[in-house]
Amino acid sequence: MIVSPSLLSADFSRLGEEVAALEAAGADWIHFDVMDGHFVPPITIGPMVIKQCRRYARIPFDVHLMIEAPERTLGDYADAGATTLSVHVESTRHIHRTLELIRTAGMRPGVCLNPGSPLDLVAPVLPLADLLVVMGVNPGWGGQPFIDSTPERVRAARQLADRLHPTLDIEVDGGVNLETGRKVSTAGATVLVAGHFTFSHPNGAKAAIAQLHGL
Repeated sequence: MIVSPSLLSADFSRLGEEVAALEAAGADWIHFDVMDGHFVPPITIGPMVIKQCRRYARIPFDVHLMIEAPERTLGDYADAGATTLSVHVESTRHIHRTLELIRTAGMRPGVCLNPGSPLDLVAPVLPLADLLVVMGVNPGWGGQPFIDSTPERVRAARQLADRLHPTLDIEVDGGVNLETGRKVSTAGATVLVAGHFTFSHPNGAKAAIAQLHGL
């Protein structure tokens, strides 16, 4: 299981230190949530912050764009050091071209799906992606309750991927803890994004990551 702690629950006044600490605690990837105040209401960070954080860790940066028209700024994230760049199928009119541009820029393309969107929306472009992000909450805020139907949605996504792109990673983002992580892992998820669980664990981030690795 790949564990990608989300910085959405981190101390934003010391992000570089938080990134270094997560790498030391055993994180496989580090997850950055980029929000623009349009596709989702909150505003978080952008490529300049990611570029500064890159100085603090060598592990892959898993960047999740919750922004409108992401194709306009893809190169900025490549320059910032993003490893995987995931965009919402709902955020662009040209998802096929956008995924191709991400790969051309030297990053691993990911495609994300909101909880209310059908899996059929991503089926035509799954062969172009390295990662499918299934949201366990509605995008925009950390610490939301997990949507109960997510494991079944992951199971259906895994079946679709096995038919169209068997090596595709399936990432679950939102509401992940030990209980929900076990459910989606059993359903076929290969990557877990866990922000609140990692940063609020009573025994620290290292214990939280180790528990998720064991699923």
